[in-house]
Amino acid sequence: MMERDMTVGKPARIILNFTIPIFIGNIFQQLYSMVDTVIVGKFVGNEALAAVGACGTLMFLILGFLLGLTAGFTVITAQHYGAGNMRAVRQSVASAAVLAAVVSVLLTVVSMVMMRHVLNWMNTPSDMYGEAYGYIMVICGGITAQVLYNLLAGILRAVGDSKRPLYFLILAVILNIVLDLVFIIVFRMGAAGAAYATVISQGVSGLLCLAYIVKRMPELHPHREDWKVNKSLAKWQLKIGIPMALQFSITAVGTIIVQSALNMLGSVAVAGFAAANKIEQIVTQAYVAIGTTMATYCAQNTGARKIERVRAGFRSATWIGIAYAVVTGIIVIAAGKYMTVLFVSDNVGQITEYVDIYLKCVGISFVPLVFVNVYRNGLQGMGFGVLPMLAGVAELVGRSAAAVTASRFGSYAGICLASPAAWLLAGLLLIAMYFFIMKRKI
Repeated sequence: MMERDMTVGKPARIILNFTIPIFIGNIFQQLYSMVDTVIVGKFVGNEALAAVGACGTLMFLILGFLLGLTAGFTVITAQHYGAGNMRAVRQSVASAAVLAAVVSVLLTVVSMVMMRHVLNWMNTPSDMYGEAYGYIMVICGGITAQVLYNLLAGILRAVGDSKRPLYFLILAVILNIVLDLVFIIVFRMGAAGAAYATVISQGVSGLLCLAYIVKRMPELHPHREDWKVNKSLAKWQLKIGIPMALQFSITAVGTIIVQSALNMLGSVAVAGFAAANKIEQIVTQAYVAIGTTMATYCAQNTGARKIERVRAGFRSATWIGIAYAVVTGIIVIAAGKYMTVLFVSDNVGQITEYVDIYLKCVGISFVPLVFVNVYRNGLQGMGFGVLPMLAGVAELVGRSAAAVTASRFGSYAGICLASPAAWLLAGLLLIAMYFFIMKRKI
């Protein structure tokens, strides 16, 4: 029995009810890296903490590409479900599985071969190079585990189930905490131990999704004929998936440029930026969640040809996001810095100053981030891949220009303003795209 048909009912209620489990799930997913950061910072040292933080941009580049790709594949699944075509749903599941497997293997090989060159290009400080290399190589080796969860969770959400992926993530996060403590404190594996804990836990959550689909959702089981290569379907999935993946990658390239500029300020600044980024990521997962919801909502309603419901969904999601942005922005600006003690035990006062500067810069800029996530994901759910990707280019331009300019003056605050600059440019472009598309579509 499918979980939720998003083509009927009040859009605001549907969007909010679907977003909340995804938000909670995203928080738990962030806990993977957050627990890594806390335990590494407390029990290994600031250099290892900086190493994990510096690798965050690389993880976003690699895993974000795969997340965008699998999300694009499941947009097709959601559209077919909205249209009530269950055979096409099964075919899309089979095709997505094959495509994701091929891409994940290729990306594993390429990323592991190129990693030393990338770390050198990023000006990674010598005092944290070893820890950074050990950490990111384990993450790259576990790409398949990451893909397994993201693809299967995306399929479940495409047919209206946002709760089961949450349940499985909660169990996996608990496992991650236990493994972090064992690998880092007991076996003294350093930052690499945290990476092993993350990969193993993510793999477990993926296997739990698989077991649930196998036992409880026969509607999603591809039949033998569904595994037959369908070139037109694969082309359609890639047409949406690749731009979504590239959008993540373009954004990640911008963050790598920021990280490279930041690395020139030393490991203490890097540690402060890393700690602040973890705090920001917790708060901003709501925007990611509402974006994920809009992708499914718009895909189902586009498949059902209910364009007026799509319009109503955009309005509802925007106002929900703005209300959240104002409240959380005030909280982050006023009190966010006090979470610094969760991540560091040395130079707490100095690092807290860096954290405070970062959080004030992003806290005043959350409203543009609402538009970025709601409109980009919504348009992608409608089947538009290339146009929203251009917003990623706008993010790259804004983020890179701010970071490069700030690095020339050695300005930490300027580097912290790189993301707000990116959100503003991308948000304005996406709003223009939305009105352009809606004017032509209706």
